Amino acid sequence: MNPEVDKYLAIGCMRCPLGNTPRCKVHSWYDVFQALRALVLESGLTEEVKWKVPCYTLNGKNVLIIAAFKDYCGLNMFKGVLISDPAGILESAGPNSHESMVGRFRSVEQVAQNAAAIREILRQAVELERSGAVVPKRDSADIELPEELIVAMEADPALASAFFALTPGRQRSHAIHISGAKQSKTRESRVEKCTPKILAGQGFLDWAGKPNGQD
Repeated sequence: MNPEVDKYLAIGCMRCPLGNTPRCKVHSWYDVFQALRALVLESGLTEEVKWKVPCYTLNGKNVLIIAAFKDYCGLNMFKGVLISDPAGILESAGPNSHESMVGRFRSVEQVAQNAAAIREILRQAVELERSGAVVPKRDSADIELPEELIVAMEADPALASAFFALTPGRQRSHAIHISGAKQSKTRESRVEKCTPKILAGQGFLDWAGKPNGQD
């Protein structure tokens, strides 16, 4: 167990003013999170914190995150579309998600009842990462988003909403800038630096005085 994850459970992700207060949504799902966490750690994945939420990796590659949302605790699988899920645990992470699938849990009992199916999902996720499996690309006309930006948006619905409200040109400018870094840690850093502009309705190349309506 990573003490940084214990800190997350104690004070939250600190992405909003409710962090480290009794109203933080993380506290609402503490027991559910711990139940999911126990199953994930059984799979042998490494526990880290990325994008201010718990992330589980294999040989440095992101496999899944567990995060508390307002209405559920989510088990988000990065390559979820490649996972066979006859029990129907996983759902689309959102209308703009291409690769990720999420299991939405609202009680410890729900986790316990689906423990076998969750373990199978985790087994497949680990094997997919070990095999180097890649999710097929979308149509070339679509904007290709870096994984680090996708994960950040899935962990922060406000960021996702702001990003997809941008013009295609502004979306592309952020995607190109973030993707230009060779290392994942640098791309993660670029996501954090781009976030204020995205939330302000700006592209990467915009400056503070440029009208939002100008592309």
